[in-house]
Amino acid sequence: MSPPGRPKGEYRSAQHEDTPVSLIDVPATPWPYPFAPGKTALVIIDMQRDFVEPGGFGASLGNDVTLLHTAIQPIANLLAAWRARGWPIVHTRESHRADLSDCPPAKRLRGEPTLRIGEPGAMGRLLIRGEPGTSIIPALTPAVGELVIDKPGKGMFWATGLHEMLHAQGVTHLVFTGVTTEVCVQTSMREANDRGYDCLIVSDATESYFPEFKAAALAMIVAQGAIVGWHTPSAVLLEAVAAPG
Repeated sequence: MSPPGRPKGEYRSAQHEDTPVSLIDVPATPWPYPFAPGKTALVIIDMQRDFVEPGGFGASLGNDVTLLHTAIQPIANLLAAWRARGWPIVHTRESHRADLSDCPPAKRLRGEPTLRIGEPGAMGRLLIRGEPGTSIIPALTPAVGELVIDKPGKGMFWATGLHEMLHAQGVTHLVFTGVTTEVCVQTSMREANDRGYDCLIVSDATESYFPEFKAAALAMIVAQGAIVGWHTPSAVLLEAVAAPG
């Protein structure tokens, strides 16, 4: 089914009202997602060593980082598809300045990690820009020309200028992947929805240290008629965008 009031096959973004685009209907929950070729950016949230590898910030919080590893291959598959088509790609890294001037105490002192943000760990100072731990994992290393955003908050738009960058590229739709589903991914997706983007989260290309949190986040995103956005598996999305028009 399609949402009421949306003509099949055409969409005018609130950001680009005079620019109709041809859409691909991607099977998704709660109904097909209106994918806009060339105007849909792939967003890869925080697939950095500090969250995914042992010895980083995620592990310092007592989490089993291997629970995030199942998202890596689905993200890599999407990344290859986007690169093959020359579509826009955004990588984010949660990170802070060396002097922690952009990390308020309300964030740094929360929780009970064995090491806090800025303290030295196995991969350098945790979540500090330029340290080895903040780099994207090798399997998903950004290519030249892809946007790499260092964000001091959980959401990707706060204090980054990303909205203006995406707007300049004519991006109207966003496909979300990365970690963790219920924190930085969901926060970024909600921020994007408020800014007028139509958003899809890829269910097997995102993960959490807590499977029940991931399930709850996906349910909240699509509730009440895709109030924040849609979700679908990577294989379904890839099949839809590969189909001849």
